[in-house]
Amino acid sequence: MSPHDSIERYFSAVEAAVSRLPAYAENYSEEILTSERANLRIRLRFDNGALLEINEALVVVNGALTTLGYRYHLQQANNELVFRYDNTPHFPDLPSFPNHKHLSDSVVAASKPELLDVLQEAQATSL
Repeated sequence: MSPHDSIERYFSAVEAAVSRLPAYAENYSEEILTSERANLRIRLRFDNGALLEINEALVVVNGALTTLGYRYHLQQANNELVFRYDNTPHFPDLPSFPNHKHLSDSVVAASKPELLDVLQEAQATSL
């Protein structure tokens, strides 16, 4: 499979998962920069007003799709943070550095989640 095909396949899987959510896309942007690099930006509004923002910088390395940078941010309709996963390197003491998860009142160690798992977590949290 070519790098471009890997990116297209991933985008198709994300599109299918998003279409099954009780949410609508305020913004949905798939940007293919080169045959091996792409960006994904999605802003989903759930039926209860919660907002999920997704940002991924992707690259294909040795045939495998890899995430260079990511941010998955869920907030309630009143703008209160539910969670945010990201790999911004600002919590060096966490064992999962640079990956971590922000909660409403803390930051905890967390591996990078799969985007499809984040969509499920957001849906479960937003019901």
